[in-house]
Amino acid sequence: MAMALGVVLIPERASSRSADSSWQETSAEPVPAFHNSVPAGQLPATLSPSLFTDPVAQNAYSLAPRIKKILYQQPCYCHCDRSQGHGSLLDCFVSKHAAECGICEREDFYAYEQSHKGKTGAQIRAGIQRGDWQGVDITKYESPLPAK
Repeated sequence: MAMALGVVLIPERASSRSADSSWQETSAEPVPAFHNSVPAGQLPATLSPSLFTDPVAQNAYSLAPRIKKILYQQPCYCHCDRSQGHGSLLDCFVSKHAAECGICEREDFYAYEQSHKGKTGAQIRAGIQRGDWQGVDITKYESPLPAK
């Protein structure tokens, strides 16, 4: 019975498309890697949305280059800093990682929406740390977005 209980308690993989609805920030869990400010030099390019067939991934990758400076300042709660050495949410979109990770996509959409409300990188980061990204309506991103 203990073995069965242990299997039930194993968390879903972070690479799943859905956001983990039971996620909460706890004081015992460290904040994943991020940068406090944007570097003076160029940021790396994000991957082209055309590399992906899934509309949600295409939309996430089409919005990412528009907010690279914001994404650079955000932690990613799929903990890819531990598993893949990422330094911020931007790294998820410089690689194919975000295309298979609902957490990365939702954090990207959250950051995009908040930046268009005039929020700063630090304010957006505070919202991500609170778990506000979980409230993103993903259905808005299931169809192709209009061009800029």
